[in-house]
Amino acid sequence: MDSLNSLIDGFGTALTPMNLLWAAIGVLLGTAIGVLPGIGPAMAVALLLPVTYGLDPTGAFIMFAGIYYGAMFGGSTTSILLNTPGESAAVVAAIEGNPMAKAGRGAQALAAAAIGHFAGGMIGTILLVVLAPTVASLAIGIGAPDYFAIMVLAFIAVTSVLGASRIRGIASLLIGLTIGLVGLDQMTGQQRLTFGSLHLADGVDVVIVAVGLFAIGEALWVAAHLRRSTGKPIPVGRPWLGRADLKRTWKPWLRGPVIGFPFGAIPAGGAEIPTFLSYVTEKRLSKHRDQFGKGAIEGVAGPEAAASASAAGTLVSMLTLGLPTTAVAAVMLAAFQQYGIQPGPLLFEREPELVWGLIASLFVGMVLLLALNLPLAPVWAKLLRIPRPYLYAGILFFAAVGAYAVGGESLDLVILLVIGLIGFGTRRYGLPVLPAVIGVILGPAAEQQLRRALQISDGSVTGLVNTPFSVTVYAIVVLIVAWPLIGRLIARLRGGRKTAEESRTVSGG
Repeated sequence: MDSLNSLIDGFGTALTPMNLLWAAIGVLLGTAIGVLPGIGPAMAVALLLPVTYGLDPTGAFIMFAGIYYGAMFGGSTTSILLNTPGESAAVVAAIEGNPMAKAGRGAQALAAAAIGHFAGGMIGTILLVVLAPTVASLAIGIGAPDYFAIMVLAFIAVTSVLGASRIRGIASLLIGLTIGLVGLDQMTGQQRLTFGSLHLADGVDVVIVAVGLFAIGEALWVAAHLRRSTGKPIPVGRPWLGRADLKRTWKPWLRGPVIGFPFGAIPAGGAEIPTFLSYVTEKRLSKHRDQFGKGAIEGVAGPEAAASASAAGTLVSMLTLGLPTTAVAAVMLAAFQQYGIQPGPLLFEREPELVWGLIASLFVGMVLLLALNLPLAPVWAKLLRIPRPYLYAGILFFAAVGAYAVGGESLDLVILLVIGLIGFGTRRYGLPVLPAVIGVILGPAAEQQLRRALQISDGSVTGLVNTPFSVTVYAIVVLIVAWPLIGRLIARLRGGRKTAEESRTVSGG
């Protein structure tokens, strides 16, 4: 009841005309910036941080929250329409959303994403209000072996369900893990795969990898095939979800937040892992499994809801522990410190108006985001009516601008082209792109957690399985790996029984 009363007071703060204006500006700016490839929510918040110097803290953080959610949806828009993720959390949206767009169902994919963001954000923020203290206490108890187990689960899950074979999925994952090795060793400071370049000492930015593999790879692939077929505009389709679409999406909209929120609240990769796991879950549970990879709407609805709920989850550890679990949370933590405010267990007591005003503004921002983007879905989808040569020329231009904006170095453009050629190669040889991206995103973090766990256990491998949480996760991993074999065994047993019954019938006849 105390939380509910505080939330009501927070709505009193968030619904003042000025704070409503900041929320609306944040959502608009976030969506507009998120649509540009390579400029995700973290960069948007960082770029706009100086603009808020003259604002009061409450107004500034309400605007930041709007930018966060708006940029997440903007990144999904480019993922779906142009196969160009605006940020790493939007990578999964491209897998099913882009085939839907190419089939003339871009508006439906955008509508499923917008409603998914709304549902995930609403459920995630409700869980933030109700479960913040509990989730924070659980997050404290999770150690290096548990983090590593979670990442192994993400690797195995994503390579098991994507592509024509597991071998190709593993090959793609190894490509991503190799790219993730570039830079300084986080433990020893030794250079790895930098070829003597100081610029590569910081590693290859995830945004450049995602944009290169998806956008540049796709553009090169299309260019290679335009000689054989003329580039005709893609039809937009009807701008609403039909009854069949709603029947297929309402469960993923509800399942996504259950996966997304806990992962957002613990330092295990932000929204990337839950979006991947949500996609895997929806593929396993779907009655239309054959449509996955060709434009299954569940593969857009579930991960988008998970991403939005994860964004609410990141605020749990940031506000209650002062622990940023994503790049955006880290920028927001810097903003708190800029105002002389230290997030932590006492923040709710010392700054109740700011905290509950911020939480209430999340609900307001979700409504504004849905109201803004649902009517705009067919407008965004009209991007696909541009003839493909002009469309992909524009994609290459914005991808290059986004990659250059990440570090401001011309070498980033060379790296972008090299990774784009790798993306072209994956399409040529039938390798799924997603395992490569997850390898880049989670590879360095998985290595760090593995080495920490082994250091704690003096090099003993048993240190990786010395907690109930890690044992449970590895049991799930074994089940995922063994499931196809179990399925074949069950099929053989059933076939054997059927043959025996038929032979009895024949002999009896």
